Amino acid sequence: MQLRALIYFNELARHGSMRRAAEKLGIAPTAISRQIENLEYHFGAPLVERDPTGIRLTAAGELLAARSARSLRELDHVRTLIDDLKGLRAGRVTVYASGAAASGLLVPALAEFSASYPDVRFEVVVASAGRSMQALADGEADLAVTLFTPLRTETVVRGRVAIEHAAVMAPGHPLADRLQVGPGDLLAHPVAVPDAAFGVRQALDAQMREAGLPALDPVFTTGALEVQLELARRGRAVLVLPPFSVRRDEAAGTLVTRPFRDLRVRTHLDLSHLRDRPLSFAAAKLVAVLEQHMPDFRADREV
Repeated sequence: MQLRALIYFNELARHGSMRRAAEKLGIAPTAISRQIENLEYHFGAPLVERDPTGIRLTAAGELLAARSARSLRELDHVRTLIDDLKGLRAGRVTVYASGAAASGLLVPALAEFSASYPDVRFEVVVASAGRSMQALADGEADLAVTLFTPLRTETVVRGRVAIEHAAVMAPGHPLADRLQVGPGDLLAHPVAVPDAAFGVRQALDAQMREAGLPALDPVFTTGALEVQLELARRGRAVLVLPPFSVRRDEAAGTLVTRPFRDLRVRTHLDLSHLRDRPLSFAAAKLVAVLEQHMPDFRADREV
């Protein structure tokens, strides 16, 4: 079985269309068909079925797609490590990050790192902490920078800083005149928070239950940080965020933060990677830069 056959099959599985996979690979569709036939002969089972909407994977095809995608990612990682041995300081680093962590920590670190290593390419995926940890486990990500990070035995936390969330709003918002914001205030004013897949929402819902208060009924539910921030800037919503994620807005006078009263939304800002997967040169260097930036967030531990 040739590596080329797996590459072709993986593209076909991703796109669900012989034509689109061929365009992506820059080859003729018949070349893909031949390689799929070779794989089906090798495994002794049909891998794809054609229907009016395109290509559908069989059960055997679904199994191969899941395993081959991870195998190809690992081969790419090995190629990066071999390039490191040859002294080629290039490569690609994929980082999954929570929205607040991406804007507050990751972007400044990437800007600094890229100036020193201009040949390195980065892919940044904003996702929930749970999705980020799964991406590490599946070999999709080299690093994860997350809040409310779920524990996983296959990952290791390289850096951790305690973080406390605060209420965020526009300077003209009624709650901006308060010294502290209580849980009842979140019920009385429109809020914008992520859905229940995100740790901050789970923490908020748990604390409201413990306080015997009704569940939050957010006017806006979104995991997109920039959407939350723009709603707050326009005075339409109160947010629950770590203060470091709005430092620029506070400096510009477009947002303010207020500590909570009778509500403690605490977590850690974690820098993680897969325990048994060696880091490439570029990923290891980026870890060092991120570790240098992380102490700056200790000022946000007490709000």
